[in-house]
Amino acid sequence: MTQELLFWGVALIAAAALLLVIEVFVPSGGIIAIVSAVVAIAGVVSLFRYDATWGMIGVLSVMVIAPLVLGFGLKVWPNTPIGRAMMHGPGGEEAEQRRVEQERLASAEADALIGAEGEALTDLHPSGTVRVDGTRHDALSDGAWIDRGATIVVVGRSLNDLRVRAKA
Repeated sequence: MTQELLFWGVALIAAAALLLVIEVFVPSGGIIAIVSAVVAIAGVVSLFRYDATWGMIGVLSVMVIAPLVLGFGLKVWPNTPIGRAMMHGPGGEEAEQRRVEQERLASAEADALIGAEGEALTDLHPSGTVRVDGTRHDALSDGAWIDRGATIVVVGRSLNDLRVRAKA
């Protein structure tokens, strides 16, 4: 009978840890976490009924395991489908589609500026800021350094920057 208390105490504490991990992935409003706490308490009580030393080991185990599992859960939870939905709201896929569409439009606008003239707002050694069609843009000099105030021509783009040359 007494060996059974040891077995059940350890098994209940392990089950409590498993329930905490499940709480991360299953939206229960904290019900699984409460059940986990009750199971952990039952495991500690079983260990105390077996022996006071084992009871203290159980208490210390719960005090170490619970924060570790909760920390793991907080680290993993935002990467789960439920975590993403709760953090980014409903329509996470729609928001992603909007973001991709905005990037595509920005890319098309930058491509449309190729050949346009503008002014260097800062020295481009080799990067700086230019104004093209009344809008400020980050730019990279596509050759020699360009001084502030010089007239520039957009010759291309790279990622989020315009590539420019001084107008000859």
